[in-house]
Amino acid sequence: MIKINLLPTKSSKKRETAIQQLAIAGVILVLTAVVVVSLYVVKRIQVATAKADITAANNKISELKTKIGKLDEIKKMKEQVKKKLNVLSQLRKNKTGPALRLASLSDVTPEQLWLTNYSESGQDVRLSGIAYTEELIARFMKSLETSNNFMTVELLVSEQTEVAGTKLKKFDLTMKLKSDIAPPPDAPAVKK
Repeated sequence: MIKINLLPTKSSKKRETAIQQLAIAGVILVLTAVVVVSLYVVKRIQVATAKADITAANNKISELKTKIGKLDEIKKMKEQVKKKLNVLSQLRKNKTGPALRLASLSDVTPEQLWLTNYSESGQDVRLSGIAYTEELIARFMKSLETSNNFMTVELLVSEQTEVAGTKLKKFDLTMKLKSDIAPPPDAPAVKK
């Protein structure tokens, strides 16, 4: 007996394999779509994070620029204060300088010698006075030379004058002030 199978076996197998292949292709397609979408979302999150980091960094930079600007202002103010302090110290030095010189001048002035005029012009000093003898004038000049305030003392005029019936010697001197900053130009260099 011959049996004939009227059921379509090959076509049903083909259909089943086609359905399986389509299901597998659909699953692969869905998985690929999920991977692509997840990668896209991850990249979008990374981009958003990078933008937030850039914004934060720019804000930090602007804060630092304002702090640097304030620091520069403080440095300028510090320099101005230093200049003002230097001016004040120079003024104090100049204020005490003449007083100290006059005190020194008073200390080296011998008895029977009187000063009638004292004037300063920069480093130049002019001094006038009256003394009993020329020896007093000479001793006074030596004392001025050895003082810490004066140098190059020169006698301009020494003449006899009469004051209240007494014969006295009138004199005029010129000298230079010793500088605290630089040694006198005539002084030899000090070797160490």
